[in-house]
Amino acid sequence: MSPHAGSRRYRFAYPDADSFRAELDHLGVQLPWSDDLSPLLDCLEIGSLRLHNRLAVHPMEGFDAEENGAPGELAFRRYGRYAAGGAGTIWFEATAVVAEGRSNPHQMYLHEGTAPAFARLVESTRNTARAAFGPDHEPLLVLQLTHSGRWSLPSGNRQPVIVHRNPDLDRLVGIDLEYPLASDEELDLLQEDFVRSARLAADSGFHAVDIKACHGYLVSELLASFRRDGRYGGSFENRTRFLVETALRIRDEVPSLMVSSRINAYDGLPYPYGFGVDREDPEVPDLEEPRMVLSEFHANRIPLANVSVGVPYSKPHLGRPYSWPVRGSSPSPEHPLIGVSRLLNIVRTLQHGVAALPVVGTGYSWLRQYFPHVAAGVIGAGDAAIVGLGRLAFAYPSFARDLMEQGSLDPDKCCLACSGCTELMRAGGPTGCIVRDREVYKLPRRARAGKE
Repeated sequence: MSPHAGSRRYRFAYPDADSFRAELDHLGVQLPWSDDLSPLLDCLEIGSLRLHNRLAVHPMEGFDAEENGAPGELAFRRYGRYAAGGAGTIWFEATAVVAEGRSNPHQMYLHEGTAPAFARLVESTRNTARAAFGPDHEPLLVLQLTHSGRWSLPSGNRQPVIVHRNPDLDRLVGIDLEYPLASDEELDLLQEDFVRSARLAADSGFHAVDIKACHGYLVSELLASFRRDGRYGGSFENRTRFLVETALRIRDEVPSLMVSSRINAYDGLPYPYGFGVDREDPEVPDLEEPRMVLSEFHANRIPLANVSVGVPYSKPHLGRPYSWPVRGSSPSPEHPLIGVSRLLNIVRTLQHGVAALPVVGTGYSWLRQYFPHVAAGVIGAGDAAIVGLGRLAFAYPSFARDLMEQGSLDPDKCCLACSGCTELMRAGGPTGCIVRDREVYKLPRRARAGKE
C-alpha cells in the first residue's frame, strides 16, 4: 500500500532534487538520474533526417478542428508554440483517415478537401522553427493516422467500430453481444484509407506518418484480437497483419515518407482482451509479442517506433500517471512514481530487445522539473533513443528551448498532472492546459468547481 493510498491526489511536494530522490527511496522505486543533461541535446539520425535533440512533443489531440476536419486556428497556435519551443521531433496529433473514425466531431481528419490546410500547417510549423533557430533547423514532423474504433464519436454520438468483443469495454460504449464486428473486407478497405491519407500527408510536407496502434483504438484492439476469426485474428501473424501490411504498403507506395507506429506494449487488460499482458495475471506485462512487433519493424526498414501503454478509458493511471483524477473518477490506485517506473522499464526492455531500432519513450510529465535528469539518465544508458512529452508540452511548449538556453526547467511552467486537459476533451471542447494557458482553455463551471 502506498503512503498516499486513498487520498484525493498525490501531492508533488519535492522542493529540491534531494527530497525527490528521498521519495523514490521511500517507495522503493529506482529511476535513472543524471546531472549531466547533455545527452538530451545530442543529435540523432532518423532516416535521412538529423534530429537536433532527443526531445519530442507527443501526439496530443486538441479537438479544435473545423467541421470538415481541417486544422483550426488553435491548432496553428499550438504547433507554432511547439516549433518555437525547440523539440527535435513534433509528433502531430491523431488524425482520422475516415470521417466515421473520428473520436470527436472536432478531431482532425485528413482527406482531399482538408489537405491544403494541413500543408499550410506544416509550412507554418517549419517556418516558425527556422525563424526561432535558424534556416538549418528542421524538426522531424510526424503525423499520427488513426481510426478510433470502439471509441468513435464522429457526430457527438457513439458509433463504435469493434474488431473483437470485450465485455468490460463493450459496456462502456453501450453495446451488447449482438453488435457486429468489422469484417475482414471492411478492414481491407480501411488499409486503403490509411495509404491514401499517407499519400496526402507526404504531399502536405510531413516527414513521416504514424499508424496509431495504442490506447485501445482500432489498430491497437486488433493486436489483442485473440478470439477473432479470419485474416485479422487469432495468431500473432493475423493480429499484427493490419499494422504490418499497412506500414509496408505505405513504405513501398509512398517512398518519400517514413513510417512509424505508436504502439501499446501493455494494455493492462486481462487475456484474451489485452495485448502485452501475462495470460495469468493482467497486472504483469509480457513483452515478448511487443518485442516481436518491433523486431519486424526493424527487419522491414521501419526506422522508428513510439511505445505507450494502457487504455485510458479503462485504467488511465497506466499511461498517464496523475495527481488529480478526472472529475468523477477514482484516485490513482498507485503512487504516480510507480507508474512512471513501469513505463520507463517497459520502454527500456523493448529498446534493449531491439537495440538497432530507435524507440521513443513516454512517462515523464508527472516528474515536472526533474524530468530532464531522469530522461538524461535514460538516454545516457541507451534505454530509449528519444523521450516524448505530452501533457507537459501542453503546459510548457518551450521546455526544450529552456533546457537548451537555461539548462533547467521552470517549475512554475510545468504540468501539474491535474487531468484538466482530459476533462476538457470529455466536456467536448478544445483541449489544452487549464493551468498554464488558462486564458485560452477553461473548464466548464461544473468541472472547474472540483479543481478549486
